[in-house]
Amino acid sequence: MTVKQISVFVENKPGKLSELTEVLRRNSIDMRALSIAEAEDFGVVRIIVNDSYNTACVLRDAGYVLSITPVLAAAIPDEPGGLAHILEVLGDAGINLEYTYAFLSRQKGLAYMVMRVGDNEKAIEALSQKGIRLFCQHEIADM
Repeated sequence: MTVKQISVFVENKPGKLSELTEVLRRNSIDMRALSIAEAEDFGVVRIIVNDSYNTACVLRDAGYVLSITPVLAAAIPDEPGGLAHILEVLGDAGINLEYTYAFLSRQKGLAYMVMRVGDNEKAIEALSQKGIRLFCQHEIADM
């Protein structure tokens, strides 16, 4: 019950993110979520896309260095405290949250959290037991 996150290493220079997104556009790749972590000389662009296999192939062919990481994607109410409940469940289960980022749903009142945790299986069990809906890769592709 994980989603494939593609982390792409991109030089931290003007126009480099534009070049990356142009490669995606030319190949009809639709981003579902985007997060950028920057350093002085480079950035890590984390993306969730409609077709992770094709995206990885396209980006490698274009000369990008990337990695693929299984992460969790959970539906949360788009309201104050929606994230707090998930964090409480993870904390109570002793699961470390390494990083997270969000994207909105087309469905009113719902948002999605992408989470990298220390133990996916343990997190899936803890979140599922509390009724938190997790998404798999093919569901993300159909959004």
